[in-house]
Amino acid sequence: MKLLKLIPDNTNIKFLRWRVPFYVISVLLMVAAVALMVGKGINLGVDFVGGQSIRMTFVQEAEAPIAELREEIESLGYGDPIIQQMGAPNEVAVRLALPDDESGLGLADRMTREIVSTVQAAHPDARIDGVESVSGKVSEELFTTGMLALVLAMIGISIYIWVRFEWQFGVGALFALVHDVILTLGLFALTGMEFDLNIVAALLTLIGYSLNDNIVVYDRVRENLKKYRKMPLPELLDLSVNETLSRTVVTSGSLLITLVSLLLLGPDVIFGFTAAITMGIFVGTYSSIFMSTPILIWLGVTGDSFVPRESAVDAQERKARGEV
Repeated sequence: MKLLKLIPDNTNIKFLRWRVPFYVISVLLMVAAVALMVGKGINLGVDFVGGQSIRMTFVQEAEAPIAELREEIESLGYGDPIIQQMGAPNEVAVRLALPDDESGLGLADRMTREIVSTVQAAHPDARIDGVESVSGKVSEELFTTGMLALVLAMIGISIYIWVRFEWQFGVGALFALVHDVILTLGLFALTGMEFDLNIVAALLTLIGYSLNDNIVVYDRVRENLKKYRKMPLPELLDLSVNETLSRTVVTSGSLLITLVSLLLLGPDVIFGFTAAITMGIFVGTYSSIFMSTPILIWLGVTGDSFVPRESAVDAQERKARGEV
């Protein structure tokens, strides 16, 4: 029985032909993502900004009464609440700031009881889906360590690829990782989805996946550089990408089928996590083909990059043997 192949063995797509347009598009998307993060900002969750967060669903209403909720909670005297729609129109998250002192925990419990009782008295159909409480000091530490983990992961991966291959490959991998992370963050700035510790875990997963995909392509590039030293570099890179294309498509496609199923059918509590990984798999696959590979041309990789350099002693011995 003949095996089904999604990508034929003789596939020869000229990816490098479009390297400049794709780079221009990617850079513009990165600039737009950064502009969104600076201008609109990212909806940081309680993990990073601190405070009391209460998620609730108004079961018998098509849309949550946000204006009424704001008035009812403000009347309790705990400050101005931030009320955001989450998922369905009748689902919201109510967030209030907490003090940094030791009374925060007791205050958080009292706030939760009063807010829940007030809302359910005015709206009997209100269902409490979850309560989270994080102090300001803890949230600041979580944000700092979370961002530090992302940066160190990217730098460590780049150093690993640098040591395993050449410095150009490390730079290419770092650029691809920055590209993937910025575009994924841009998605959260655009949609307003909550950014919490779960999303940091998703980004770290994305970095690991992108590393794996880049190493597969880079390893084939290295092999072909040793095998076809006279082949023009753009053709060699196209050959390497095409030779690994079947593995890339099958791996990414399998993951996307699972992730899309989770997006459509999974629980709301992991929606942001799933959305981040789905976006990351898509841009990670794209960057391994159109970002990390073409940049090797501009970074000066040649057919001699993996040829061992002859030492002075070896050169003298070769001349002594009469070899040219």
